[in-house]
Amino acid sequence: MIAPSLPELVARAAEHRFLGAHIVLGEGEHAREAIAHYGEMTVASAYEPIFDVGTHSFPQTLSASHESAERFGDELGLQALTLIEGDVPRDPFARFDDDRELVALDRLSRTLHAFNFFGRQRTGLLFLRVHERLLKSVKYDHGLHFSSVLLEFGINPARVVIELPAAAVAHKTFLGYLTKSYQHYGFKVAGNLPNAGQIMAVSEMARLDFIKMDAGAALRDSVVKHLVAYAHRLKIPLIFSNVSDEAQFNALQQFDVHFVQGPVFDAHAGAAR
Repeated sequence: MIAPSLPELVARAAEHRFLGAHIVLGEGEHAREAIAHYGEMTVASAYEPIFDVGTHSFPQTLSASHESAERFGDELGLQALTLIEGDVPRDPFARFDDDRELVALDRLSRTLHAFNFFGRQRTGLLFLRVHERLLKSVKYDHGLHFSSVLLEFGINPARVVIELPAAAVAHKTFLGYLTKSYQHYGFKVAGNLPNAGQIMAVSEMARLDFIKMDAGAALRDSVVKHLVAYAHRLKIPLIFSNVSDEAQFNALQQFDVHFVQGPVFDAHAGAAR
């Protein structure tokens, strides 16, 4: 399934009851991308690469620069980041007491990121975070609405990874339900570990497609080797996130770590975005 171009996606969104009121093609600094207006806020997309440091061949179809590919390996995909502009608090999602508004902004942001990712014919996987309050506000059929939106616009949900927050991963039964529900509607699912020990429960209630762990916390607690070995036994890819500097990256490389992401890579990959 080849997604329509970005202008085509935005044009089709204009006819959508909800998206048409918010998503437009940007101008100026946001030229060649879609943005969304929600109240006094302007929402834009940014992306953080997830590298497979176990490979070091230049990817023919991925968007990493040659320099990044030689040093860090191929890209598994991109983590979408929500950029909020306007007179808003640091956490704009926290401003909404009404869960319906938070759900609307969360869904709008993920759709915008999907448009900017697939509309520019990027390859690999798109990782999209889902807000914890949305998970609690939607009572059942998690993934149904977003999957239907993507399919309506010719976007394949199988290339989207729904990333669950640590608070959801900490509850075994809830994690199992969420994982099965999102996978039922075609998505892949990643779970952020609240702590290293939580990896022991991953295979009990949910067959996640990816596991994510904060690199700084794993290094501080000296559990990288343990996590890598257990994830290998589970046969679930383990991504070390929030790699903040060269020292952390070099420390991770002492172990059989494959997937990494974080601010340290922005200086190398930013030019390719």
